Amino acid sequence: MKISYRIIISIILLKMMFLLESCWFDKEKTNTVYMPDMYYSDAYEPYSDPYFYYNKKIKKIKIPFFINGKTSSLLPVKGTINRNNSYDPISDEIENKGFDHSKKVIKYFIYKNKEKKEEYLKKGKKLYNINCSICHGNNGDGQGQLVKNEKILGIPDYKDRDLTIGSVYYVITYGKNNMNSYSSQLNKIDRWKIAEYVMYLKNNKR
Repeated sequence: MKISYRIIISIILLKMMFLLESCWFDKEKTNTVYMPDMYYSDAYEPYSDPYFYYNKKIKKIKIPFFINGKTSSLLPVKGTINRNNSYDPISDEIENKGFDHSKKVIKYFIYKNKEKKEEYLKKGKKLYNINCSICHGNNGDGQGQLVKNEKILGIPDYKDRDLTIGSVYYVITYGKNNMNSYSSQLNKIDRWKIAEYVMYLKNNKR
């Protein structure tokens, strides 16, 4: 009898475990989610439903019909500016027509008044000191720290070169001689800021 009781108790326990285990049939989802943003990451997988854990009646987004509303590859918000495209035709002309054409570009104005120009030069100086001064020197005289320590030679003084703001922009974008391209480190606007500051160093007395 003792053995039979043990068997019966074991069977009852197994049934209870089975019932408890079967309370929630969808094993891929939790029963109750109190903090969905911690359970479901917003780092979406490509072509997945971007708002699958929200109630569709509460949060709706307009997605083109052909996408069927089940993708994270949504179209840009109306009015969005593509960072990979230039915001002006001058950059495209220089990049498409080459170095000789860039030397013809002698002016470039993104600012509208004297105060804006001073702010523009200030930002250009900061970017120049970070990216350029180690070779070209703080004053553009070709006496940067790498030159003084004889790690690199042949850096020219800006005053000795026939430079235009367009040619400086081109060289920053594509590189020239021993200088590599800085297009991966600097966006187009920052390249123009540096080019403006380089021309400032060239045209002002030290």
